[in-house]
Amino acid sequence: MSRIAVIGGHGKVALLLAPLLVADGHEVTSIIRNPEHAPDVEATGATARVADVEQLDTDGIADVLRGHDAVVWSAGAGGGAPERTYAVDRDAAIRSMDAAAQAGVRRYVMVSYHGAGQDHGVDPDDAFYAYAQAKADADTYLKRTDLAWTILGPSRLSQDPGSGRIATPGVEDAAASRANVAAVVVATLDRPDLAGRTIEFNDGDTPIAEALADLG
Repeated sequence: MSRIAVIGGHGKVALLLAPLLVADGHEVTSIIRNPEHAPDVEATGATARVADVEQLDTDGIADVLRGHDAVVWSAGAGGGAPERTYAVDRDAAIRSMDAAAQAGVRRYVMVSYHGAGQDHGVDPDDAFYAYAQAKADADTYLKRTDLAWTILGPSRLSQDPGSGRIATPGVEDAAASRANVAAVVVATLDRPDLAGRTIEFNDGDTPIAEALADLG
């Protein structure tokens, strides 16, 4: 059994992820900003921890993460003002990486998106630019840390049922169900040999375990 901290615990992927981790015998702490979301989180079998990573400094986040074996970043500002997008998707994410190192939690799985990177090519006038740049900066920072990181880059997210099958490398405009993304996170946490890898994927025909094994 491992203790897994999921940052962004009330997100659509995280709410699918937590019960999978619990079913695998892990102890899950789902970190949320809004205390009203605690019942939804606890219904998954996770423990809700109210902590606003947008407001907490590195020391504060480290206090939340201490004692865990792995961190999953599945948080996001959800669009809106560019300032808040940078505050959450870049700045808070980076603080969580420093906090994980400070707390002695080496395994870190980042849920990013297909095509993320400094070469994302999004026009600065595009409303998507702040998110693309924030994720690029966060992913770049993560790659420079000493953490045992894995970056997951699912394609366009859908609410389709999980098939348990993916294709990798993925295709940017293909669909990746959130349920499959959650299952890939679980499988990735079970594969420490995937540390230092960026894995882009979408729904496909290959069972997740087999697809990840082919990357090893």
